[in-house]
Amino acid sequence: MSTPGLRERKKVRTRQALVDAAYELFAQQGFAATTVDQIAEAVEMSARTFHRYFTSKEDAALSVLTEQHDAMVEALRSRPADEPAMTAMRNAVVAVLTAYEADENCDAFRFHQLQTLIAGNPALRAAAAEHSTARTSEVAELIAARMGVEPAVDPRPGLVAAVALCAAPAAVDARRHHEPSRSASELYGQVFDLLGSGMDYPAAVTARGVRSSERKD
Repeated sequence: MSTPGLRERKKVRTRQALVDAAYELFAQQGFAATTVDQIAEAVEMSARTFHRYFTSKEDAALSVLTEQHDAMVEALRSRPADEPAMTAMRNAVVAVLTAYEADENCDAFRFHQLQTLIAGNPALRAAAAEHSTARTSEVAELIAARMGVEPAVDPRPGLVAAVALCAAPAAVDARRHHEPSRSASELYGQVFDLLGSGMDYPAAVTARGVRSSERKD
């Protein structure tokens, strides 16, 4: 793997500085009261420079969600090939959330900040839902490969992906009002367990490495 050049490293540092400034302002004065100009000014940049990295303050706030989704996709790729679709999704999502909560190579404080922001801001909650929807096709492709089907023909992979990325967060958000002390990983695990009873479509490969269609009874 090649090492990023100086220009790329500088872009990464600038992007992170903007995210850090945004979250600090969100904590100080609230999400709604924070402006793009204030975020840019906090790191001695112009709003024009800010927009080279983010389209809006919502985009900056959800950069943490982008990292989370990236980690979830990689975790899903790494799940055993014989795990059924929803089980693999559940295990991938719960593993990533548990890592964030435990601060294993992740910023746990930032993760919890994002959860609080989304819970208290309808506009950001809607933006987060759109963000998740944008990743549906990518996840559906991975689920389809696991099931040994074509997503353009079989609707089930898309259904699993949509439920996992859109319906599950909505269900967890609703349950959080009744069980605020429970962690996100616990709540997601419970929701996925409920969903799995009807949508845990089998993988194409068994635990012994045999494709389901080739098994002999």
